[in-house]
Amino acid sequence: MNLLEKEDLIRVQAEELEHASAEEVIAYAIKTFPNITFACSFGAEDVVLVDMIQKISPSTDIFYLDTDFHFKETYETRDRMAERYGLEFVRVSPLITPEEQAAQHGEALWSVSPNECCNIRKVEPLTRILSQYEAWITGIRRDQAPTRANSKKIEYDTKFGLVKFNPIAAWTSEEVWNYIRTNEIIYNPLHDQNYPSIGCEYCTRQVMPGEDPRAGRWSGHEKTECGLHK
Repeated sequence: MNLLEKEDLIRVQAEELEHASAEEVIAYAIKTFPNITFACSFGAEDVVLVDMIQKISPSTDIFYLDTDFHFKETYETRDRMAERYGLEFVRVSPLITPEEQAAQHGEALWSVSPNECCNIRKVEPLTRILSQYEAWITGIRRDQAPTRANSKKIEYDTKFGLVKFNPIAAWTSEEVWNYIRTNEIIYNPLHDQNYPSIGCEYCTRQVMPGEDPRAGRWSGHEKTECGLHK
C-alpha cells in the first residue's frame, strides 16, 4: 500500500473508527496492517493495550524503548507481564551506552539538555524500530496533555512515516483504571505512589495533589513530551 492509498484509507476510516471500541480499533489495525507493532512503556494505558492485544492477536510484536534509565519498578513490571502472558517484549536500545553518552555529552545530560537526551535514548531508537513496520499502536489519550488533545484513533504519522493507531484516545484515566481493576491487570506499583505518568527515573517525580498529571515529567523544564508523539 503506497502513501496515497494509506492517506485515502485513513480519511475514510477516521470517522468510523472514532465510534469504535478500543478492541475494534486494534482488530481493524492488525487485520489491515499485519506488519504492525505496539510501543509499550509499561504505564497504565499500555498494560491495558497489552492485555487487549494478547486477547486479539498474541503474535503481534510489542516493543519497548530501554533507555537504561527506567525505574526498577518498570523493569519488574515488564518481567511480571512477560511471565503472565508468556511473551517476549522486543527490547530496543540506544546506539550508545550511558557511559558513552556521559563521555560524549557530559554527565547528567538529562538535566542540562533533556531534549538531546530524549533524542539519543528515545527518538532515534524509535525511528529505527518503526522503520521496520507500516503501522504502530500507541497508548496516548487526548486528555493527557494539550499536545495530544487532537489525536485521532487512526492518523498518518508524518514524523515517522507510517500509520498510527490510538485505540484509547477517547478514554479517561478513570476508564483505564476501571479496565485494570476489572481484568486484574498487572501494573507499575509506582502508580500507587503518586506517579500518574512514568518515564525515566531521572526525569520523573511524584505529582502532588492539585498538580497536572504530567507535572512530574521533566519538572523544572519547559518540556512536556519526549518527542515520540509530537
